[in-house]
Amino acid sequence: MKELINKANQCLLCKNPRCKQNCPINTDIPTIISLYKDGKIKEAGEILFDNNPLSAICGIVCPHENQCLGNCVKGIKGEPVEFYKIEKEISTEFLKGGKLVQTNKNNKKVAVVGSGPAGLTISVELIKKGYDVTVFEKNEKLGGILRYGIPEFRLDRDIIDNLINLLKKAGVKFKVNTSIGQVITIDKLFEDGYDAVFIGTGVWNPKRLNIKGETLGNSYYAINYLKSPKKYDLGEKVVIIGAGNVAMDAARSAKYYGAKEVHVVYRRDFSDMAATKVEIMDALEEGVEFLTYKAPVEIYENGIVLADTKKIANEDGNNSVIKVENSESLFECDSILIAVSQIPRNTIISNNESVKANDKGLIIIDREGNTSREGVFSSGDVTHGPKTVIEAVVSSKKVANSIDNYLKSKRNN
Repeated sequence: MKELINKANQCLLCKNPRCKQNCPINTDIPTIISLYKDGKIKEAGEILFDNNPLSAICGIVCPHENQCLGNCVKGIKGEPVEFYKIEKEISTEFLKGGKLVQTNKNNKKVAVVGSGPAGLTISVELIKKGYDVTVFEKNEKLGGILRYGIPEFRLDRDIIDNLINLLKKAGVKFKVNTSIGQVITIDKLFEDGYDAVFIGTGVWNPKRLNIKGETLGNSYYAINYLKSPKKYDLGEKVVIIGAGNVAMDAARSAKYYGAKEVHVVYRRDFSDMAATKVEIMDALEEGVEFLTYKAPVEIYENGIVLADTKKIANEDGNNSVIKVENSESLFECDSILIAVSQIPRNTIISNNESVKANDKGLIIIDREGNTSREGVFSSGDVTHGPKTVIEAVVSSKKVANSIDNYLKSKRNN
């Protein structure tokens, strides 16, 4: 607590705060810090939660170096104010005892498909607007990618559980082990009296490398591994293919659960990696090794063949990566985790529910979150591909307003 107060005291409380301006959800950082310094933790927590229902989680997983931290004016000549640590403490405490009060119930029902960042955000916003919300989750536990994609040593599960308990107390109903699209269709949801449906199912199907040997017994997909890493016996030497946040989480998890050597293989260099700088630094500090300018060629039972790569300049000024001829060699390892992005696993789309998707399987929406089917809305990764938690929150708050406007217009007609 004392350490965080010291951090708060470093804040200049700028009149035109760059930290706030570069926060995707426009968190009023100077106000929160002022309240925190005055010991008004509850008031600060209420403001944070009202603005960002996933504030406690974003204080941990946001790419802060590109947002509040990276734009703090104090960071120009010294150390920036680590607001995200203050945010995490305030919001975590709020979830333990805070309340989400529903006022002006309107007796309208909304079905929310998926309990990840998008689904949880929509549920909070719709409850505040007076709607009856039921969340359908295909897994046995709630939280979506928060629970099944982010390692527990990074994100304490109590934070997720406290958020869900807050929603339950406010009246949100949760149905686990329930998939939408095959047995329960969108038609059935409307037939049973739901006035609108929201789809926030995320992206759970891993992309293939499309190289020989990908189905061998020592090759796994990282997004599947992260669901239950304790169940896997990866051996002592593990290779991760990819350099996004899923790859870093998989690498750190493999190390955390006993692998002696973990190597991240990437066809470009550190400056091109999609993972946040913090995640990369954490991986390095934990002993993960990086093999840059390497590309996978073929998987064998005893390892993976890698080729050297190099950048070449294109006419448009961008760079392409090509393999270096005759550079292939076998890199021996016990197992391989593939982390080269994900695509949706949409039973809803595949069962012809008049909800259209693009050629990548992502649900097509307009600027307000409307899908091609009236009364069905969507946001989050299932519409834009793998993004950050805060991006799902921002888009879902907007779509909650769209659902509200849609249902109000129906009442008035």
